[in-house]
Amino acid sequence: MTDRWPARLHDHLAEAIKDPDSIRVGDDLICLRFETMKVYSALGAVRHLLETGAVCPGDTLIDSSSGIYAHALALACHRYGMKCHIVGSTTVDRTLQIQLEILGATVEQVPSSNHLQLDQNLRVRRIGEILRGNPTYHWMQQYHDDIHYLGYGAVADLVAELVPAGPLCLVGGVGTGASTGAIAEYLRGRGRDVNLVGVQPFGSITFGAGHTQDPEMIIAGIGSSIEFRNVRHELYDRLHWVSFDYAMSAAVDLLRTSGVFAGLSAGAAYLSALWEHTCDSSRTHVFLAADTGTRYVESAFARHAEARPMDTMRPREIESLDELAVPWSAMTWDRRESAWAQRREFPSATPSH
Repeated sequence: MTDRWPARLHDHLAEAIKDPDSIRVGDDLICLRFETMKVYSALGAVRHLLETGAVCPGDTLIDSSSGIYAHALALACHRYGMKCHIVGSTTVDRTLQIQLEILGATVEQVPSSNHLQLDQNLRVRRIGEILRGNPTYHWMQQYHDDIHYLGYGAVADLVAELVPAGPLCLVGGVGTGASTGAIAEYLRGRGRDVNLVGVQPFGSITFGAGHTQDPEMIIAGIGSSIEFRNVRHELYDRLHWVSFDYAMSAAVDLLRTSGVFAGLSAGAAYLSALWEHTCDSSRTHVFLAADTGTRYVESAFARHAEARPMDTMRPREIESLDELAVPWSAMTWDRRESAWAQRREFPSATPSH
């Protein structure tokens, strides 16, 4: 018997964990389940910075994160020989923090807060303090620097391979805009008919829901209380605002029915994708599960007995943001720009796998 190397041998874990698992969870409904989706974003951004000379090996990269980007940036820095400093929210749990530290990243967390605006403002303020004391650090600005779009061309390639023809609907958390927005932009640039559906938590100002609040906890990472300049509002066709309660219920159902263990944003995207498929069954619907459900075990999955049956949840279809209401609202956005959105040139990049 002859020993052989695996068909694909990676030089670093960051490259190995990029590609998602693709799971059919219903008729014309596909889940892209990532271990850490933002590895695409971080690797593409760091590689671009090095290639352009904006940073050098050994420099320190710094940014704010609720968890997923922290892990991705730490892996990218480890891959390319950079130092990494993370200003994290309290959703960076002990398991992740220990991994970050062993990877060589330094981590600090802002004081605990269940208020989206306070949490994000405190993190950005702290980064400003650190940069004043360390002017050679490079702030990655995942919220504002469109280099974070570059890595997602490869995800668009994967989607095109999974669904080689026909109209698509892509559903996922808006967050900083550099995942759902970028994938849709690359696919549309190649001639695909793509509807883009963004998912937001209540309280996020990104699409005008700052006047609402979720009585439960915030779904980390998919909304904002401050302007994210990376969000290109004109890319989105539809928006869904989903509460913790409904996202938790859908995440539990996703695990129970398909075995996919993913986070709250995946639950919200799954719920929204099911509804969108009901409204337009002519499209293949693909939704993003950005990370695993590990950090939500105690806050969400341990409450699985409270999960609502899927057929009891339906959105309130609204025509005005004044009509927004918990627990679930949906709205046709029609690719409108926001009050502060300005059209920017989409970065050119050669997708890499």
